[in-house]
Amino acid sequence: MRGPQAAAPEAPGSGLVTYATTGHDLDLTPDYPPTVRDVWGPRFPRADMVAVAAAQFTPLPRWQGEEGPRWRIVVSPGAMAVESRDLARAERTWERQESARQSEVEMIAAYIVEHGEPPPDPIPSREITEWSRKSRARMFRAFSELDYGPLMERDGIPAMVTLTYPADWLTVAPDGKTAKAHLKAFRKRWERTWDLPMLAMWKQEFQRRGAPHFHLFTMVPDGRTAEGQHFREWLSATWAAVVGHPDPEEYRKHAIAGTGVDYAAGLRSKDPRRIAVYFSKHGLFEAKGYQNEVPAEWQEPGKGPGRFWGFWGLERATTAVEVPPDAATLAARVMRRWAHAQGITREVRVRRTRGGAVRSDYPDVIGLAGAQLVEARTVRRRKVRRRVQRMYRGRGWISLNDGPEFAMAVARYLDLASGQ
Repeated sequence: MRGPQAAAPEAPGSGLVTYATTGHDLDLTPDYPPTVRDVWGPRFPRADMVAVAAAQFTPLPRWQGEEGPRWRIVVSPGAMAVESRDLARAERTWERQESARQSEVEMIAAYIVEHGEPPPDPIPSREITEWSRKSRARMFRAFSELDYGPLMERDGIPAMVTLTYPADWLTVAPDGKTAKAHLKAFRKRWERTWDLPMLAMWKQEFQRRGAPHFHLFTMVPDGRTAEGQHFREWLSATWAAVVGHPDPEEYRKHAIAGTGVDYAAGLRSKDPRRIAVYFSKHGLFEAKGYQNEVPAEWQEPGKGPGRFWGFWGLERATTAVEVPPDAATLAARVMRRWAHAQGITREVRVRRTRGGAVRSDYPDVIGLAGAQLVEARTVRRRKVRRRVQRMYRGRGWISLNDGPEFAMAVARYLDLASGQ
């Protein structure tokens, strides 16, 4: 005889069915292939977590006009910095700059009254021969501080897009201003075709033959244009039309080989630090140092390359909190030790003399002693790898895969160190 009727079992989870004989759960969920986002696995910190992380530090009272530096910690999605600012001095500097701007406006107004038109733009006199280390550091920090949320919310496939120039590149790009105009026109055509604002980071480099080219990180649309073109087809045709070489044969070759789409590099860019490292490593090695050297045709004043990097449609997400000096010093110490533990090095060229001999300032002496002196004066340079130094004198910044998480860990350490 059967016992009392048991209570109805709870409904199994979605896609799970209990097999009557063994009682095992069968996974009947369709075996869908992984999506691009599953393979990519982005780990970009949310912008709202930046403010949450900064709020973990004990802040200073508001500035009341006193002299002297005030220390602060700056948190961003992919970086953390310790800085000091003298607000009183900064206020005086702002007043001087405002006065200078007012004087400049008055001079321009007087020129317009006298001549009936604005004054001509000043002729540039600076020659730019290479991508400077300061510009490289600014790019690295900027790309680490960006809020990648709008880019992550967009449908598509992450990729590194390359735009190059034809063999006869000087005909269509005689100076850096023209190349930047091409890049701007390409962005406008992208937005008109795909009906979306273009979100991307870009960097300008040079090939061994001197021709400029651009690298862009963006989400590539996976659909078709109104004319039925795939992205690669549209990219090749659009960039060739933007550059518009007058020679039909050069135009045809450029339309075939003038662009590239690297999906593998895009899928490797999973967090702010990886993107910043990718762009900064271009041309850093000795074999590719020419990529950051401006060709001779662009080194004349007024023909310079302009900016080497930039970003479109994205904003920096940073939150700064002023902290006591001892807290800033302790935070910088933690950041310096963490950076040292990463073992990051860079290649530098150092001066060497034979046997470490001291270079003499006395006139050369004829004979064997003179020959030895001349040999000792011969300067040689050798490539070595030196450990990168961060947080020099308690100031600076470090690049991180997850800035808010690291900042909250530092804030907890500071609380423990202060006994709170």
